[in-house]
Amino acid sequence: MGDRQTAEEIYALIRHAILVKDIVALNYRGSVREMCPHVLGKTKGSPYALLYQFAGETKAGLKPDGSPDNWRCIRIEEVSNVAVRKSAGEWHTASNYSAMQNCVNEIDVGVETKGA
Repeated sequence: MGDRQTAEEIYALIRHAILVKDIVALNYRGSVREMCPHVLGKTKGSPYALLYQFAGETKAGLKPDGSPDNWRCIRIEEVSNVAVRKSAGEWHTASNYSAMQNCVNEIDVGVETKGA
């Protein structure tokens, strides 16, 4: 894939992944991360997403799966090389989902989480 993805393409990929509960692999601030996107929209006019990271690289180190410390609030303009893969029932989240959702002010789409 020689062409760089535009911010609009990246937004559309993450949006679709939220709607069907798929997993995204992406490059963010120089690290490849595997994440489950939960919320997508805008904050102060810029597109942002709330994602749960369960694999890949992170400067702070990744906590065990299910840890409330693995949430990432990311600015879409800082993301590149997004690839979506079927989750096949593999979905990662943490119990503090609703408490963490101060990332996106104007929500476009969000994952339905039972009991969250």
